[in-house]
Amino acid sequence: FNPLSAHPYISNVMGYTTLFASADLIQQSVLGGKNTAGSTSEDPAGIDWCQTARVATVGFCFHANFNYHWLRWLERMLPGGGVKAVTGKVVVDQLIAAPLTISAFYIGLSLLENKDDPLEDWRQKFWTSYKVHNQSNAASVNFALVPPVARTVFLGGIALTFTIYLCHLRQQQGQKLE
Repeated sequence: FNPLSAHPYISNVMGYTTLFASADLIQQSVLGGKNTAGSTSEDPAGIDWCQTARVATVGFCFHANFNYHWLRWLERMLPGGGVKAVTGKVVVDQLIAAPLTISAFYIGLSLLENKDDPLEDWRQKFWTSYKVHNQSNAASVNFALVPPVARTVFLGGIALTFTIYLCHLRQQQGQKLE
């Protein structure tokens, strides 16, 4: 029994959301949680569970669902795993989905945090996130090697992997500064 094949939508959305929220937990654990003003949800381990719930909400309500439908549409428009099809998918994905999902993340979190200016984080972080997103080979791997039925959950795994990598880099930078 393969749940991805039997229930691809539910499996991909739940898998992506779980991996996306896990990335937030790892980031908080490794780098220390950055509490929102007035947050009372931090536990002794330094985890702001409300922050993780907000990340999971944005992941579930937008990212997982958008990616699932986007990736299916992209496969129908540019079918196959050949160089031409994969290149086309990567270009369209980077030009449309990447800016949309990055924007949804920063603006969605800001709205859930009730920030006075929901675009502040987006203005400060969008271009850096977009550059990191476009430098990865994850989209090429996803379109060339991952079966369409598992692509959304694969993106959740990539989000988790990049979070671990970026935490490692930040830790190394912190050690060099000491």
